[in-house]
Amino acid sequence: MKFVLATANPGKIREMREILPEFGIDFVTRKDIGINAEIEETGTTFHENALLKANAICALSGLPAIADDSGLIVQALGDEPGVYTSTFGGIGLSDSDRCRYLLQKLKSAEQRNAKFVCTIVCVFPDGDVISAQGECRGRIADTPAGSGGFGYDPVFIADGFSKTMAELSPEEKNKASHRGAALRKFALLFRERGML
Repeated sequence: MKFVLATANPGKIREMREILPEFGIDFVTRKDIGINAEIEETGTTFHENALLKANAICALSGLPAIADDSGLIVQALGDEPGVYTSTFGGIGLSDSDRCRYLLQKLKSAEQRNAKFVCTIVCVFPDGDVISAQGECRGRIADTPAGSGGFGYDPVFIADGFSKTMAELSPEEKNKASHRGAALRKFALLFRERGML
């Protein structure tokens, strides 16, 4: 069975390319099949946004569509940025700008606990839906470090590590990450249904 990834985010595509094949999930990207549609994320939860994207790409492609919605939740900021992670600080900022904005907001915070959350949703042409969620708990670093990963990886230190996510190897990151956790649960649901 062939799937299409609903995301257009290069960082997410790269991580899914690293993780999904180990579960025997065969997929193409939106770009591979010529879908350039802009999908507005109007949901108030990660699940709602992932479902919006998966439904739209499934309808356009006729293939089962796998969508991801994920973000950073920072306790000292009242669980911001949450579903607004990609626009935190304003539209058009770079990943580095967003990291600087986050660190500025936390400048006087004593407590820096945070977590990454990822929801994976697959919508099938017959209307069936499978979803899974993963988390990666940790804390926000005092300063950015590392050049790997994307997004807030340079300022996030996962529990059990002394380095930021951007300093980890891809293998280390995928084992610890919220996306890796969600995809492992997702693959297990597929196996239980006899799809893998």
